Amino acid sequence: MSTAINDANQAVKNLEKQMNKQYYPHFHISPLAGWMNDPNGLIYFKGQYHAFYQHHPYDENWGPMHWGHVVSDDLVTWRRLPIAIAPGNEFDKSGCFSGSAVDNNGELCLIYTGHIWLEGQGKQEQIRQTQCLATSKDGIHFEKHGTIVAPKEGIMHFRDPKVWQQDGKWWMVVGQRDLQDVGQILLYRSDDLKNWTFDQVVVSNIDPNVYMLECPDFFPLGDKWILMFSPQGMQAKGYKYRNLFQSGYIVGNWQPGQQFSIIKPFQEMDFGHDFYAPQSFLAADGRRIMFAWMDMWESIMPSKNDKWMGSFTLPRELILDHNDNVRNRPIKELAALRETPILLTDISLNNELKNTNIELVHCELKVEFDLSQSDAERFGLQLAATKDGKQATLLYVDLQSNRLVLDRSLSGVELKGYRSVPLPRTKKLMLHVYVDTSSVEVFVNDNLYSFSSRIYPKLPAKRIVNLFAENGFAKITKLEGWQLKSIYE
Repeated sequence: MSTAINDANQAVKNLEKQMNKQYYPHFHISPLAGWMNDPNGLIYFKGQYHAFYQHHPYDENWGPMHWGHVVSDDLVTWRRLPIAIAPGNEFDKSGCFSGSAVDNNGELCLIYTGHIWLEGQGKQEQIRQTQCLATSKDGIHFEKHGTIVAPKEGIMHFRDPKVWQQDGKWWMVVGQRDLQDVGQILLYRSDDLKNWTFDQVVVSNIDPNVYMLECPDFFPLGDKWILMFSPQGMQAKGYKYRNLFQSGYIVGNWQPGQQFSIIKPFQEMDFGHDFYAPQSFLAADGRRIMFAWMDMWESIMPSKNDKWMGSFTLPRELILDHNDNVRNRPIKELAALRETPILLTDISLNNELKNTNIELVHCELKVEFDLSQSDAERFGLQLAATKDGKQATLLYVDLQSNRLVLDRSLSGVELKGYRSVPLPRTKKLMLHVYVDTSSVEVFVNDNLYSFSSRIYPKLPAKRIVNLFAENGFAKITKLEGWQLKSIYE
């Protein structure tokens, strides 16, 4: 193991001794200590699931990127492995940025962006980014092979390779900011993972304000092809694109030798505050599974005070519905975490707040509202709430705007703002909710929508679920719940 990796592994262990774990997740992948962002290199390899992540092991802030590494037999319980790659070579001396993993005849290959800060160029930001290769026989110790794809002359932002094999060839999509500051996704092809040929610009100029398309992913789903990515520069429009940076997808048709033809333009993937850089991979049984970073660039990150930062979303299965929407739902394996079941039925709320005394620190809830019997102006759940509701994350139906709202204005430390989606036009509203120590994830009506948001309740405090209705009546037909076990072995 290289000196750089040994030093990084030691640094993260030293940092862990200084951590306060008051907000540390119970059932989400997070770093042992230090900084984490994008999911990288997600793969099923030799009977195990590997997840890598952008990692700064030396402190809680973004810094020279390493690849952290966890492994699982079942996508539910995870074990930490040594840091996989560390910066330091001439092609990645300032950081090993995001990328992907493939199985090449039993060899685990990481394709990542080598990042270099160029100094003395006069401009504020001068960088060079190339796509690099590292390989491993055992899936733990990696050997670097240097740059395999470089950008055109003058291009600085050129990153986040996603590689797959199809029709006897390797294919790679990469995000690029061109010389006119337009965000693009490029496609390359190769016979051997080392020598690559430019194939086509898959998309360009999706929005006049978008200057970069990060973390591209390109994969078949149902009978279509999905181009998933994170655009930078998109401006808010009404209820849409409220986060500083977005993540979403375009639906189209593609096959080798043809241009990508768009069927459905850019759609947001998730409607919460904290969702970025989603990456997908194939499970052993062929399902398309996704993780994303459950945080947002340039947002307030209270856990930095505790010497760590960053979390993944829950693993989610991607499904293309008959309207060409990509739905994401919690994978079925997560049911293995359930213990201590809870069941309440036939609850009436008449202009009141009701405590349930269900502890909501690491818990899963399924709640069914009867919209045909509910006329309150606002009604729903107070999550991770105190008994008086003065501290709570609100998840509620607003019948005046006909929207479902996730509101963090009373959630606790520093975070403000709400996100919302149109209220589904059904008689029953089904909410599937996961609350962890510092996060809320919500799946609405058979996963039509999802919200992913971080919360940081002021502690110590009781954290339960309250039910409420304001100015009218609301009917809950069923509330089912479970306490959840830890994912760490």
